[in-house]
Amino acid sequence: MTAVRVPDANVVIAGHGPSAMPPSLASLTSRWAAGDSLRRRLAIALIAALQLCALGLLLWTEIGIVPKLAFCFTWGLLNFFWLAVLRRPVVSAALSLALLVIVILLSRLKYEMILMTVSFLDVMIINADTVSFLLAIKPELYRKVIIALSLVLPALALIWWIDPFRVRLRTAAAGLIACTAALLGISLAFPQEEWDSFVSEGYVSKFVRSGVTAIAELSTRGYMDSAAAVTDRLRTLPNEVCVPRRRPPHIILVHDESSFDIRALPGVKVGADYGDHFRSFDGKRRHFISESTGGASWYAEYNVLAGLSARSFGRFAYYVTQIAAGRVERGLPAALHRCGYRTFSIYPALGAFMSARNFQTSTGMQRFLDQDALGTNRIEPDGFYYDAAVRMIEREREKGPMFLFVYLAANHYPWNHRWRPELAPDWKAPGNAPDVDEYLRRQSMSFSAYAELLDRLRRQFPGEPFLLVRYGDHQPDFASVMLEPALDEPGVNQRLMTYDPRYYTTYYAIDVINFKPASLSSALDTIEGPYLPLVVQEAAGLPLDPSFAEQKRILERCKGLFYACAGGAEARRFNRLLIDAGLIKGL
Repeated sequence: MTAVRVPDANVVIAGHGPSAMPPSLASLTSRWAAGDSLRRRLAIALIAALQLCALGLLLWTEIGIVPKLAFCFTWGLLNFFWLAVLRRPVVSAALSLALLVIVILLSRLKYEMILMTVSFLDVMIINADTVSFLLAIKPELYRKVIIALSLVLPALALIWWIDPFRVRLRTAAAGLIACTAALLGISLAFPQEEWDSFVSEGYVSKFVRSGVTAIAELSTRGYMDSAAAVTDRLRTLPNEVCVPRRRPPHIILVHDESSFDIRALPGVKVGADYGDHFRSFDGKRRHFISESTGGASWYAEYNVLAGLSARSFGRFAYYVTQIAAGRVERGLPAALHRCGYRTFSIYPALGAFMSARNFQTSTGMQRFLDQDALGTNRIEPDGFYYDAAVRMIEREREKGPMFLFVYLAANHYPWNHRWRPELAPDWKAPGNAPDVDEYLRRQSMSFSAYAELLDRLRRQFPGEPFLLVRYGDHQPDFASVMLEPALDEPGVNQRLMTYDPRYYTTYYAIDVINFKPASLSSALDTIEGPYLPLVVQEAAGLPLDPSFAEQKRILERCKGLFYACAGGAEARRFNRLLIDAGLIKGL
């Protein structure tokens, strides 16, 4: 028996004499070798293309050395992670690029809606309300996701088949550890500024750096800042409901969107009777210190319904209503319900927005009407929401005192266009910058709608007592750059970061119909937002429950300041009291 080597096939055939490989086998073997070489060339080309795409994203979206380094370490971390799991470098690069694109697209979508980029906290705090709200305002998003998946999944399967390379687990693990350590180091050495999320750039670097700081903060102090321990305790609430000393009034609490006395800004021209709207029934002008400026109306919503500070949530404050939903069970609606009130909320957006429905329900709101329940899908003039409140009073007033939280939205930004021009056709601009004049036009419509509400209540419900309290939730965004014209952008940011009260002060006012306030002892000239529930309850003549009685003592000690009192110590102590009393859970 002899063995013959076939040169072109490089195989050995066993037989009794000289022989040759069958032509079909030789052809198949040659095609295998050529196919493997083609796959390798395709894989190398794909790796190069994916790396170039990542470089393009880096140059397009990241500004500055630190963000660029954070992007690079993130790119390395993602690649080495997938390499540790899959061992395939082409597939790993494709999956990593897909994740970066998703972060950038979501960040641009969020910025388009609320002028903020995506942070890691969006992933940590994502809930059913978030998904519901997103799909409600972007119904086409579901279809786009399905189409994207139908394209991406086959592409990944093809790349999986093409990729012939393999990386050792030890190599991938070493790279993963190195990139993670570098990313942690740069994120801790150069923490992201809170204002940076309002800048439309650096999507990936801000996302990952926010994750490092958020996880570090969450692991050390939780969502809410509170004292470690306190020696005193709140008294247990009595089982019976409170009994007001006299007939309680219907209470209307008005969330006056973006409203403040613009005369605080230098050089602004207004009408002669402009300031009347900001006076209470007793002629006084009172000031409300909000916790946001230029946006984030839900900070004030949390202040006036929970009676607590959003600043206690630190880096998590932006998500305060989402975090507090189901966890903070203390609030103005619950206190009023204990005193026989039925509580209603008239809300101009979808109830899923920032978990508004769930948050307000946690604080004791019994009935919540969002834009769907009100029969609209857009922002309406103030009169629309006042009409809804009047109709509700007509139906429900015979059943006992009512509390209505009326959330306005017509004066919301932007002010770069004439909103609903048919509503004020005769309005004359006083000659300010265009956005300021549009702001004043919308304010004038708000002033008229509120005056009409007072008139309707007097005419339609003669003899019915009403207490109305309204407040501006924050200053408009242009106010911060006009307040001190000589300041540059870093100077303004410094004012905002240190909570200079000039940049956060709006107004609150009290009006009455067929009613005289029982006490205005809490209605100081200037208060921080969390004290407004005290003003409402004492003006209505209602006995305070133990938590609000304790907060009244804080108001007296701190002279209207809350979180700003004693560097936050009073707010931290009060948070601990509420936690120990079971009114705050899981924070």
